[in-house]
Amino acid sequence: MIDVALLAGRVLLLALLYLFLFAAVRAGLGVVRRGAPGTPDVPLNLVVVAGPSELLGVRIALDHTVRIGRSPELELVIADDFVSTAHARIMPTAGGPALEDLESTNGTLLNGRRVKGLASLVAGDDIEVGTVRMKVSRS
Repeated sequence: MIDVALLAGRVLLLALLYLFLFAAVRAGLGVVRRGAPGTPDVPLNLVVVAGPSELLGVRIALDHTVRIGRSPELELVIADDFVSTAHARIMPTAGGPALEDLESTNGTLLNGRRVKGLASLVAGDDIEVGTVRMKVSRS
């Protein structure tokens, strides 16, 4: 009887050891995939996916401030009656790019909700300015 108890104890100990090793390796792989702290990720881009044909497919890197509006001096000019002269801006922050509505008349939508203050952006977000829809993406 004691031999059976010792065998069961050994099997349990071995199973716990394998579970520990599996968890340690899995955690280590996650660190390797994400990279070391401070390693820059692939930058985010803003891609125009709907709107005037001359803007479709336009891609702008979000590693600097991007001002959006009708004014020709801005980085992304949208000739649309529903867009203000200086409508919105996207600027880099410590936590990644952030979107801000510049008190535009018709507002700026982020994922279907009106932007108030600064709103952080992540890949996959949809931004609507007037009749133009843009997507935040990596690549």
